[in-house]
Order: sequence, then structure tokens, then C-alpha cells
Amino acid sequence: MSAKAIREYDGKLLLAHYLLQSPTLAEEKPAAAFEQPATRLAQVDVSHVSAAEPADKIASAVGAALDRAERQHPWLLTTKLVAKPDQLIKRRGKSGLLLLNAEWAAVREWIRERAVQEVSVGAVAGVLKTFLVEPFVPHGQDVEYYVCIQSHREGDEILFTHEGGIEVGDVDAKAQRLAVPIDQALPAPARIAEALLADIGSASQRDALATFIERLYAVYVDLNFTYLEINPLVVLEAAGRAPQVVYLDLAAKLDQTAEFESGDKWARARSDAVVYGAAEAPSSSAAGPAMEFPAPFGRELSREEAYIQELDAKTGASLKLTILNKEGRVWTMVAGGGASVVYSDAIAALGFAHELANYGEYSGAPSETQTYEYAKTILDLMTRTQHADGKVLIIGGGIANFTNVATTFKGIIRALREYKQALIATNVRVFVRRAGPNWQEGLRAMRELGETLGIEIRVYGPETHVTAIVPLALGAAGAAGAGFKDTLARQIPDSTADTSAPGTPAQMDVDPLRSDAAATPAVPRPAPAPAADAAAAAAPWYSPFTAHTRAIVYGMQPRAVQGMLDFDFICKRSVPSVACMVYPFGGNHVQKFYWGTQETLLPVFASLAEAAARFADADVVVNFASCRSVFESTREMLALPQIRTVAIIAEGVPERHTRRLIALAQAASVTLIGPATVGGIKPGCFKIGNTGGMMDNIAASKLYRAGSVAYVSKSGGMSNELNNIVARTTDGVYEGVAIGGDRYPGTTFLDHMLRYEADPACKMLLLLGEVGGVEEYKVAEAVRANRITKPVVAWCIGTCAGMFETEVQFGHAGALANSDRETADAKNAAMRAAGIRVPDTFEALPALLNQVYSELVQQAVIVPQPEPEAPKIPIDYAWAQELGLVRKPASFVSTICDDRGQELLYAGMRISDVFKEDIGIGGVLSLLWFKRRLPAYACKFIEMVLMLTADHGPAVSGAHNTIVTARAGKDLISSLCSGLLTIGDRFGGALDGAADLFSTAYDKGLTAREFVDSMRRQNKLILGIGHKIKSRTNPDLRVSIITEYATTHFPATPILDYARAVEAITTAKKDNLILNVDGAIGVLFVDLLRHSGAFSREEADEYARIGTLNGLFVLGRSIGFIGHYLDQKRLKQGLYRHPWDDISYLNPAAIQGGMSATKNDRVQVGAAKIAASK
Repeated sequence: MSAKAIREYDGKLLLAHYLLQSPTLAEEKPAAAFEQPATRLAQVDVSHVSAAEPADKIASAVGAALDRAERQHPWLLTTKLVAKPDQLIKRRGKSGLLLLNAEWAAVREWIRERAVQEVSVGAVAGVLKTFLVEPFVPHGQDVEYYVCIQSHREGDEILFTHEGGIEVGDVDAKAQRLAVPIDQALPAPARIAEALLADIGSASQRDALATFIERLYAVYVDLNFTYLEINPLVVLEAAGRAPQVVYLDLAAKLDQTAEFESGDKWARARSDAVVYGAAEAPSSSAAGPAMEFPAPFGRELSREEAYIQELDAKTGASLKLTILNKEGRVWTMVAGGGASVVYSDAIAALGFAHELANYGEYSGAPSETQTYEYAKTILDLMTRTQHADGKVLIIGGGIANFTNVATTFKGIIRALREYKQALIATNVRVFVRRAGPNWQEGLRAMRELGETLGIEIRVYGPETHVTAIVPLALGAAGAAGAGFKDTLARQIPDSTADTSAPGTPAQMDVDPLRSDAAATPAVPRPAPAPAADAAAAAAPWYSPFTAHTRAIVYGMQPRAVQGMLDFDFICKRSVPSVACMVYPFGGNHVQKFYWGTQETLLPVFASLAEAAARFADADVVVNFASCRSVFESTREMLALPQIRTVAIIAEGVPERHTRRLIALAQAASVTLIGPATVGGIKPGCFKIGNTGGMMDNIAASKLYRAGSVAYVSKSGGMSNELNNIVARTTDGVYEGVAIGGDRYPGTTFLDHMLRYEADPACKMLLLLGEVGGVEEYKVAEAVRANRITKPVVAWCIGTCAGMFETEVQFGHAGALANSDRETADAKNAAMRAAGIRVPDTFEALPALLNQVYSELVQQAVIVPQPEPEAPKIPIDYAWAQELGLVRKPASFVSTICDDRGQELLYAGMRISDVFKEDIGIGGVLSLLWFKRRLPAYACKFIEMVLMLTADHGPAVSGAHNTIVTARAGKDLISSLCSGLLTIGDRFGGALDGAADLFSTAYDKGLTAREFVDSMRRQNKLILGIGHKIKSRTNPDLRVSIITEYATTHFPATPILDYARAVEAITTAKKDNLILNVDGAIGVLFVDLLRHSGAFSREEADEYARIGTLNGLFVLGRSIGFIGHYLDQKRLKQGLYRHPWDDISYLNPAAIQGGMSATKNDRVQVGAAKIAASK
């Protein structure tokens, strides 16, 4: 969302720091004719204190906050003061929340009495936790003024009245106004004074205010304000000095989406140097904390809401949560900004607004983990309290464009399983309606969950109206009430259907079609358009998309491009709609795509100019650039004369950037769609990016051929829902555009409605508006003025907004009513009064569409055409496999790890859980080697083995080889392999052998003596027995450590006991024939496998047989080998050559002839004997 209110404290800090610094927007910066007062602002903040805490703790926290303010701001003790709450409360003076002209002691007491206490302001109750204290400024009412700067689509507007203060009255009616068109210079101070300050008699005050307004507007633009109001603004004159301008009371909003551009500036204004003054700053940090955007008064930001905000900030997806009534019975988890509003409307329309617990939405293809965290947060809140009637969870959503429904449902299902017992205890019933990519798999998984979870889960897909589950969930008669079936049957009636069927408007409590609605007037059929060569003739202004439109896609978006090409193919276009792609971060190359089932190549250019020059017939650009770079890239597109249409997909584009692009697009006569849009679609001709979703949805909504109904919507997700509704109630969509949910879309409802009006092939218009903004009134006025004469059906979503006590920002940035005129109810009433066909509820929209369509058919305005054969839809193998439509034998089988989902799995355990449960290296090894969680003591034993076997000095063969190879200049991998290749029965590889020898002898029932004797008779060494250095009197501490641990923690150690008995016999012969570390590890691992309870006997024997034990030595010793490699590299040791004096050079003749050979005889292998030296 964009325009967000900030505290008065922060707004004044921004002005204090930047008022004289921000670059001017006038033709030249005038000298300031005013004096800026010193910054003296003290904030008393106890927002961390809960009203539920004990009174003494609250009093202590408030006292500490007041003491801290006193220490940090010594001027509080010597100045008359003003104190007020700073929590976005309007008309504080009229509510008794303003203390004037008071000493600090009185201020302390006033705040102490009110802090962390609930007060009511109008109909809203809230707890006071943040206060602003500043110097009292004595002044007369005659020097109180009002100034406000606000943003509009075309530019900014400055309002000024010479009468300010608490009784300012109707500002809109009495204010002088100065419009500043976007990207135009601010007039000179003389012009400002002429336009706004004519009623001010004092020339010095007039000059001071004119230059102050110039500075104020500079700050407004520089810091991306969207609203700034000062009332009163006081001008104090003193002899011999410039007038002082003081902003006593301030309300402001910033564009939150511009944080990447202005966030550092906002933070610098909140630094200690600004707050306390450079000399008094307790720290020297250059920037302060990031800007805070507090919740509206009466609704504190809960810990859960803050957590979802944090998740939202870390992802490109959208995650929103607002808690309305934590005791409420009805909870929602809705996908899509527009759909979330529609569901809230449906709940409120049935009389359950007081039971609606939350508003929120998730969209933009969140990952499985993100939807899990989002769902878990809602389920945790929902199951904290009981409700006498049980609770309802509505998991709803429109038809997604690109979000994989199955993936997001995996996260929700995981959360539902985790809260199984809590859901049962709270008596929760779940109702699901969703569609979009892979919806079949998602709903199947949800149905299967319902069979095992122990609570009622009812699941529906796109065959139902989007909100049909709401009356079902709430037990209210409605559009999908009694007899509702989860079938693919037609849910919406046409002119020939029986309207008493379940799920049709005939079952609604109210008549979906207003009885006073006039019949659709007869519309004369337009004359047929003259025939022309469509490929050669330029498309008319009202038709930016035709069957010959070609587009440049800006950004590496292969999925969207493939979707456009698939749409072209099923629409039987002769030429693909995508001419090329532009990707500035790579050189020119080609990218492979499919045209039907055949592979083809599309060029990718690094330069937009080169792409446009190579494809002069491309007149549409689909811009996938990020919110940070989209302004510059779009500006480049608008400068190309061949471009007629630009679609901006990015969300989070700063409003000032958008308004500048709108002005540039209008000057260039370019249609600008977006930002924050999925795009648009013209069935049978062209689609933008991901519009319309997957091919199965495009086929189901019959978007491969043109219908007669053109629509315009703000919501991309709801545009898909409109495709579905229109296809079921009329002959289909002619064209559809989602203009985007921002406050200032590139083109408006009226722009597109006028196009549709002018297009002779379009017979019927549909508008889906929403709360916030006034663009719907312009459509109503166009209908009233007969600029639009075709039948219009319209509905404005967000009718629930007026039922909430506090302000709610819905999913789209522009979905917030700033006045009664911007409410959905007011706009629906105005459109109805203008003659637009408006239903009573959104649920009644399908029936109204069908009625208007039927009337047009009866008047022969629309002549239904035979339905063409449904096209064959090509599908990628990977997607078909995900949908379960194909199968093939796998080349590999893996049962220990799965990297296909959103989160890596180790033997079914999520990597996040690996860290959350802190299972350690031993736990990870148990998952990957044994495919199960072993007991904690077993994991600890594994880690001990790795530590004990990590190294045994540089002299052993493996370390020696590693060192020699490292010194030969080889890399780490080669050196490590050189050392590992020495591991075998003689070095390190005795673990398996020792385990096998001892366990076999034990299993055969041989006594220790019998085992030793049998090995002697076979002339075989007992692996695991014997050490070159250690002995019974000089024991190996490594053996002592692990055997003591095992005897303490293992359930049983029979093989160890057996090995100890063998050791007693062998050491009687020779003191160093002890149980060595290889033998100890080997026999203990057999004991672990057999007696931990985690393995069957067959599994234990198999793991011992297949080399698992030697794997432990290899893994552990690799640590040491790598250490030796790094050590040699750090020491920069040169090539190793073994010294001659450590080698015995023997002449073969000497070996054959005894001692007769001379001392100087030498041997050369592979050659004849070298004669003795003379």
C-alpha cells in the first residue's frame, strides 16, 4: 500500500531537517523571508506497555519514560509546554486531549493520568501510549493560518486559508487553491502570494508565507509526501528580524512504496542530531531509525500483525493481516487483494460483520513456507478462544493467474495438521473455494485432509461462484445455499436454465435484480465495419489489441512469454504476439520457447532501442521491470514513436513516479495499463503476460474466441473471476483490462469504457470498481451525459468498509476511502442513479449480467454464434507431470533427500525444522544415512565418533598422502582424495571388519577364548585389536571416552562386553593388544544399531554389512585431511621430495649374492645393471 500516515512528531522532524535543504521546484530558489524556529520536540512513548499489565508496572513504565524525556530534553524544565497524544487522532482539541501553556510538572501529571488508559474519540476507543510535548507558542488568533498540500492524479494542489485553528470550518469551501501540474515548476513567490495570500494584509507576513510555502512544497516532493496539512500555521513578527513561521499542529502521509528512494532521508531526520540538536545529541549516529507507520487509533498493531508485516517486507509476494475482532467467529484466509474484499463484503452482507475476526490476503505466488507461516499465525489466533456456535474458517480466493494453488495449499495443509487438536477443541469448520494453476491437485489434497483431520472441510472449485461458500459456512440462505453440490455443473443460470437449481440467484433472500431497475433499452445494431486488410491497416484508436498486435516483453519472464505464445497458438494466430524480449543484464542472445508442440527461438536484446528498431511492427511493451527501475525503463518506452501501449506489471511503484509516467503517456498518446496489474486480454487476439492464468482456465472461460462483453476492473485476480462469470452468463468476453489497484492507475475506468463504447464489436460493458477513489463517478457522469450509451453493468466492492469501527486498508493501495464520497456504497448509489445497472450485492452480479445479455439477444443486438470446437491445449511435460497426467520411469531413485518443493527435505524433515529442533550433525547424519530420527544419545555418539576420528597426526598414511599431494600444488579435492584412497583394512578401514568379526563370533555363541583360538589357527589378525603405541598401562583415551559414554547411555552393550573379554585374553599375551579405537567404534555401533529400538535386526545387520561404519571414519578423517591441506597451503610448503637417507637402495645382485656387493652398487628399476664405479 502507498499513502501511510505518520506521527506528528515524525512529520515535524522531517520539516525541521529538510525545510531549508530540499531542492527547489521553482524556476529559481528564492531567499527565505522567514525564520525557522529551533527544533524542540519530546516524545513520551510507552507503546511497549500493555494495558493488561498491573497498575504498578504501568505506572513505573510511564514514570521511566517521563524521566527519560526530562533527561534528554532539559528545555522541558524551563519552558511553557503543550502536550497531546500522537496517535493519528483527529480533532484532539475538541476531544479534550490537548494541554496548553503548562509547566513540566503539570504535563507529567497530565500524561501520567492518561498513559496506557482507554479513551473514546467519537465512536472509536483506543489506548493512549504515545505523547508529543513541545514548547507553547503564545500568539493571537489573527496570525493563525491553514495550509495543506495534497496529491491528485494530474498533479499537486496547495490549499490555504487566512483563518486557521480549531474552528477552521469547511476548508474545501473557503480555501484558496493553487494547482501544480506534475513535473511543472512551482510559480514564483509573487504568483504564490497572488493565488493564495491575497487576504493577508501584512506584506512581511505575505512574503514570509510565500517563501515558506515554496519550501514546504519542496519538502513535500523531495520526501515523497502524499498529504501534508498544518493547522494552525502561525507567523510571529518581531522588530528587526524576519517573521518566524511555526507549524503548531501537523498531519501527514508518506508514500511507503517510495521507501527505497526516500527511506534514508526519512531516517536522517529521525537521528539524534535532529531530535536533540547537534550539541546535545547523546550519540553521533548519522541516521536514525527507519520511519514508523503506526496503526490507526483504536487498533494497536498486534504481535501477529507485526510478524506478518515483517514477512511481507521480506518477500515479493503480498501477505496482509488486520485483526478486527479477536473474539470473532468468522476467520478468513483469502488469496488476492480484490477477492479478499469480496469475501468480506459477502460476510457483512449476511449480517456477520460483527463476527468477522480478521481481514487479510495472500497473493503474488507466496512460497509454501510463507503460506505455512501465514496460515499458522491465523490458526493460532483463531484457536485461542472458544465460541458457543463453533468457528468458521473460510479459505477462499478467485481464479489465480500464476500462483500455484497446490503449492500454497501445501503450506496451509501443513499448518492445519499442526493445529489439528486445537481446531477440534475449538469446533472449527473449514470451507474452501479456489481455482487457478494446479487447482485440481490443491483441492484434492485439501479433500484428503478433510478425511483424516477430524473436522469438517468442504471443498469447491471454479464451478462455483467465488463467494458461494460464504452462506454455506454461515448457515444463511443465499446464492449457494440448500442442496449445493460440489460438481462441475453450471452454477449460474442462463436465459433457458431453471433458475430454481441449487446455487442460483433464485434461492437468495433478496431479489438479486432490483425491482425498480429499468429494462435495458434497445440499442441499434451498428453497421458492419468496412472490410480491410487487417494485417496492413492500422488498428483504430479504440482497439489497442488485435490479432496482429506484436509486443516486446521487457524483463526475463519466460513463463509469461510462453503463456502468451500458447494463447496465440490456441487462438490460431498466424504470427506470435511476442516479437522479442529485452533483458538489459545480458548480451544479445536467443531463448527457446514452444509454438504449439514445436520448439522455436525468440531473440533477446540488451537494449530496448535495438529491439524496437529490429521489430518496427511491435507497438506494445509488457514491462516486467521492478518497482525500482520501472520508471526509467517506461520513460524510455514512451519515447519510442512506434509504441501505442505499455503495461506495467510491477507493484510498489512510488505514486509520484506513476503520475509522471501518466503525464508522459498522455503527451505521447500512449495507453498506459498499470502499475500493479496483471494486464489485460482480448479473446482470440492478444493477452498481456500472465493474464487469464493457465491454458485450462483460458479454455474454460472460452477466451480463445471473442464474445460481446467488455469489462474493466482494478483487480487482476478478480478479472479472472469476471472471465469465469461472463463466460457462464453471456456469450463471453470481448475484451478485459485490469487497470491495477494503485491510487493512480495509468489509465482509468472511463478511458477504457469510452474505448468499448466506440468499438462496434463490443455490445455490453461491465465495470468492477472498489472502495477508494472517485473514478467510478466519472463513468456515471459519462452515462448520464450519453457519452456512453451501451448497456453498463457495474458493482463497486468494499461495501463492508463502513461496518468497521476503525479504518481498514484493503489489499490494493487505492482501496481506502478518504471521505464518504469514496465509499463503495456511495459510488454504487451514484452509478445506479445515473442509469447503470447495479445489483444489490456482488453475489447477484451474475444473474444481472445474464438478464441484460438475454435482453440484448432478444433485441437482436447480440446474435449468439455457434460455439467453435474447443482448441487442443499444448502442455509442458514438467507441468503435466506436476498435474499427474503423465508418468515415466525414473533414472535414479532417492529416498533420503527431496529438493523439489519450496523447502529442502532430509528424509521427510524440513530443513527449517532441522534447525528449529537443533538436531545437530548427528541428527542430520541419522536422517541422511539411516532415513530416521535416532535418539538424542545416538546422535551425540555419532558426533563423538566424528570428533574422535577427525585426525591422528601427519604421520599416518592418509594424512601423509594428503600433505604430499597438497605440496605438489594440487587442489583441495585432489589432495583429499589422495588421502582417502589409503583407507582400507590396514588404515582406518578396520571398523567394518572389527564389527563383523566380533558380532559374528558373538552370534555364533563362541566364547572369547574360542574366538581367539580360532583366529590363531587361521593365522589371521583380529581386526580392532592392537595398537603400536598404546597399551593396557597406557590406554587410548579415545577408547575410554566412547566406551564410558556408551555404558552410561546405551540400553545394552553386549558386543562391547564381548570385545572386552577378548581384550583380556589378548593383553595377557602382549600388553599392546588392546581394543583400539577402530574396534571400539565398530562394536559400539553394532550395539547401537541392534539395541536403540530404531532398527530391526535385519536392518542393523544390513547397515553393518554395507560399509556404514567405515563411512564414519571416512567422514571424520576428511575433517583432518582438509585441515592438513589448508595447513600446508598456509605455510606455503614447496614440492615434497623424500630424502635419500630415508631410503634403502639395494642392488639385486647384493640381494642374490649376499654381502659381496660393494657399497656403491646402485639399482635402476626397469633397466640393466649399472656397472660399478671405477
